Amino acid sequence: VQFVRAAPATIAATITPQHLLYNRNAIFQGGVRPHYYCLPVLKRETHRQALLEAATSGEPKFFLGTDSAPHARHTKEAACGCAGCYSGYHALALYTEAFEQADALDKLEGFASFYGADFYGLPRNTDTISLNRAEHTVPMSFPYGEDELTPLRAGEVLYWQLA
Repeated sequence: VQFVRAAPATIAATITPQHLLYNRNAIFQGGVRPHYYCLPVLKRETHRQALLEAATSGEPKFFLGTDSAPHARHTKEAACGCAGCYSGYHALALYTEAFEQADALDKLEGFASFYGADFYGLPRNTDTISLNRAEHTVPMSFPYGEDELTPLRAGEVLYWQLA
């Protein structure tokens, strides 16, 4: 965070939803949880808080980047499993939850929709979406070829969803 803030305008950072919501304890809660393993690895709580502060600051150098990594279950649940969390199914709900926890829902649109496009010199999307505060359970898995995909937070409750 400090590096990006001190760097010239040609340097920015994307932030994943898992890095805003979880610290390294999530990987080991109740045993090894391979679907929370990603690179860079989730770090200490102080690092998560620093990323959350940066994401919710309204600074255009920080913007959404899911880095969603759909690896088949057998490649995650292995002796040498693949790094990456599958968040594509519910990324916006995860980000919204993080921004709500930081009392910064008013900063979500810029982070999610404007700053990345501006940084890359792309036109801003004029389409809109709506999110509703509604509890629902993340599916345990999705079909993935001849295997399955396990999403981040499988079987757990989410508090936001696309309208």
